[in-house]
Amino acid sequence: MSQMQSMAGARPGIQADGGQAKTIPIVTLGLSLSVFFVISYVICIAGYLLLPGFPVQHSALSIFLPGFELLSWRSFCLGMAESFIWGWYIALVFGALYNFICRRIER
Repeated sequence: MSQMQSMAGARPGIQADGGQAKTIPIVTLGLSLSVFFVISYVICIAGYLLLPGFPVQHSALSIFLPGFELLSWRSFCLGMAESFIWGWYIALVFGALYNFICRRIER
């Protein structure tokens, strides 16, 4: 068994024997998605501030982030919190559905 195969057996969600995938750890997925969305949000706002002539509609963020307005500290913090919450929402819904379907298929 190669080192890569032995490492794969120790990671959650992966089986070393190449069989069906195990369940997704929802906490890990939730934290990963939440941090990803927060970083993406900060990059988007930084892009708006550093490249004001860039042809991207940053106001479209208000579609996914209720209460969001550009260039307000209150709105910036609200957007970060909502981005974090969206990550957990997606993780809880997708992770639960995936784990449910994965268990049903294994029967």
